[in-house]
Amino acid sequence: MVAIVEKEKDLNQSIIPKGWISATWEDFLQISQAVSNDKAKFYYFQGSYYSEMGVGADHAFVNTVVIILVSLYCMKRNILAKGYTNCSYRKVGIRECQPDISYYVGDRTQNAPQSSAIVDLDESLPPDIVIEIADTSLGYDLGAKRLLYEEVRVGEYWVIDVQNMKITAFRILQGLGSERITESSVLGGLRLSLLEEALQRSREIDNSQIGSWFMEQLG
Repeated sequence: MVAIVEKEKDLNQSIIPKGWISATWEDFLQISQAVSNDKAKFYYFQGSYYSEMGVGADHAFVNTVVIILVSLYCMKRNILAKGYTNCSYRKVGIRECQPDISYYVGDRTQNAPQSSAIVDLDESLPPDIVIEIADTSLGYDLGAKRLLYEEVRVGEYWVIDVQNMKITAFRILQGLGSERITESSVLGGLRLSLLEEALQRSREIDNSQIGSWFMEQLG
């Protein structure tokens, strides 16, 4: 496996990605909590915020298929997993994220958050895996959001390219860098190429059929 290791970032150097809007934490809270934005997803990172207003059918479909496949894999391999859709994670005053899908895995499921409030990362552990479904946001997901999830200290970060049905995944390093992976160590060696093939097949067959095919490949 070829690893591409990102050097440790200088946390004192502000990174304001293109397309993100500079704002104080207080302004970000006011904007993100406005009634008119109740359907939007929000991210806050190094003094800037980014929002996504709703999703299309392709995004929603791939999101559903990924959840089905990961759930089937965990059931087949007897892996404890607790998944969340669009859950918000917050480090008060510093950063916030709302990944499309996130998972706590193994023994950490016992301490997974249980509340109707936004998850406070000063009180709860970050998830083991976060997944972003990239339809129109691929550049942001591979760039600024990856840096954000490095600082959140998740275990793995996956980006699903909806247009090409490709997965780009990273293992987050302790030194705030990340390296490309082709298998998920968090999920016991799940080959991401198998997930890719399942996603590509999902363009032609329904969810039940793709689930059956995927289970056959697992043996």
